[in-house]
Amino acid sequence: MKKVMISPSRYVQGAGTIKDLGGYVKGLGANPLVIGGRHGLGGVRAEIEDGFAAAGLTACFEEFGGECCRAEIDRIGAIVQAKGIDVMVGVGGGKTLDTAKTVAYVAKLPVVIVPTIAATDAPCSAVAIIYTPDSVFESVLVLPKNPDLVLVDTAIVAKAPVRLLVSGMGDALATWFEADACTRAFAANVPGGAATAASLTLARLCYDTLLEYGPLAKLAVEKGVVTEAVERIVEANTLLSGLGFESAGLAAAHAIHNGFTALPETHCCYHGEKVAFGTLVQLVLENRPRAELEEVLSFCGEVGLPTTLADIGVVEVTDAKLRLVAEAACAAGESIHNEPFPVSQEAVAAAIVAADAIGTAFKAD
Repeated sequence: MKKVMISPSRYVQGAGTIKDLGGYVKGLGANPLVIGGRHGLGGVRAEIEDGFAAAGLTACFEEFGGECCRAEIDRIGAIVQAKGIDVMVGVGGGKTLDTAKTVAYVAKLPVVIVPTIAATDAPCSAVAIIYTPDSVFESVLVLPKNPDLVLVDTAIVAKAPVRLLVSGMGDALATWFEADACTRAFAANVPGGAATAASLTLARLCYDTLLEYGPLAKLAVEKGVVTEAVERIVEANTLLSGLGFESAGLAAAHAIHNGFTALPETHCCYHGEKVAFGTLVQLVLENRPRAELEEVLSFCGEVGLPTTLADIGVVEVTDAKLRLVAEAACAAGESIHNEPFPVSQEAVAAAIVAADAIGTAFKAD
């Protein structure tokens, strides 16, 4: 199998970089559309407009509807057509950014990604997650290319609620374990090739960075300040995890997350929070050594990531709910089939119950 690694054309990170956005966008188009949520875009719009003015650009702005679903993609796409937009700019969280990427793909435009939080590894990827209007996972759209630019202002990220940064750590936590599973299974990565040594090294660096700097970054962001630990974790959550998952592969953890979206009570939790618990389930499913489980549990406990079903909103556990999650996680085409052994719905349900028991016992110690 050929080896393939993909990445954004340019990645820019640092405190205050939002002021440079206009200059970067000007190199891609003359009539940008900026989309973002009320909070994500509202807090930085003035800085974006100032930067665009300095670069001689005037942008159109549109408020994101809140869900990366087909109706919202069509709505933004119609605005692109009506206003002659030639470059898309997504500002905010994962669903806003995935919508911007998808609209740009449909309209055949360059796309600039400006995350205001470090809650997922979506910004760098050539993947968009499509949901129903009711926030239930629907499908994964694999795009032909990664974003043209990803710009992360860490001063903005550090002002966001700390839970979002921790959620990003949960998403990034799965990166190494899923990459390792795919490598052992000789499974294809997102672009359809085998992992390069570089992508595996980045995936492992992502995990090591989380363990070393995660707790320190959380303390800094609780005070709204940027430290080197924050820079390291933002890079891990955004760049290392993004390159690692995409070019080294996904396995059980993200499939189990997708399964949990079928339970309405989990919708109170962020993507990365459910992925963190899905990572524990993957470790149980793979019968990983106890030391690895305890290392992951300790990290989750220290930064505040879920380790039990109750932590992700599933207080009443029933066989029917377990079957629903396991069935969705094991659907045809799901990444759980990249594990280096056949995975059944029964095995997933059992691993969920066992992971919950292990997490509960760990909390009790």
